[in-house]
Amino acid sequence: MCLAFLVFLFWRPLSMQNKNTTSKIRYVSLGDSYSNGEGETPQDAWPVLLTNHLHQSGYDIELVANPAVSGWTTQNVIDSELPQFIEAHPTFATLLIGANDSYRGVDADTYRANLIKILDVMQANMIDDKKIILVTIPDYSVSPQIRVLPNAAELGKEIVKFNDIIRQEGQKRGLPVADLFDLGKRMGDDPSLVTADGLHPSAKELKVWEAQIYPIAASLLK
Repeated sequence: MCLAFLVFLFWRPLSMQNKNTTSKIRYVSLGDSYSNGEGETPQDAWPVLLTNHLHQSGYDIELVANPAVSGWTTQNVIDSELPQFIEAHPTFATLLIGANDSYRGVDADTYRANLIKILDVMQANMIDDKKIILVTIPDYSVSPQIRVLPNAAELGKEIVKFNDIIRQEGQKRGLPVADLFDLGKRMGDDPSLVTADGLHPSAKELKVWEAQIYPIAASLLK
């Protein structure tokens, strides 16, 4: 074996090492309470519904990790979810994060910088770095728990600003974006779409979200 080839083996990036080579799609979902079924059962979470839907459609897919935690921000994803992402060796991923950043007053520049860090790591640790769906933040400002707050209108504007960043970063990287913003608005008018806490999507609403994301995933995974 020549020295040049040995050097290549030694220096090849992490994204090219220790990858699962089976045909099964290894799916990892990163995010917060919007991805873990908060207020409902874990089986109602849209990543679980998406996995089941894709499997029923003939895709050999497994949700190998859904480390989403309620209340978490982009910084939490960087600190705690990305290590799990790397360990899981995903071949498909979704990312829905930013609601708690906007609620806690994280500025747009910090949000963008964190989102870039997350996407850089995700793409560097996938065989096909285009197999990622970005998901926009639902308009939670109209939910019963939030709309009574004096800063509800400002929160709505921040969500729009963050979603613009999500779309911009997705376009730069050639990644598809699934839009949940307007679907979230429905939670302000229909109590059946909200859990008992007046904030999180009900199982009924989560099914609608999954239906929005499914065709994008099905097309991406062909």
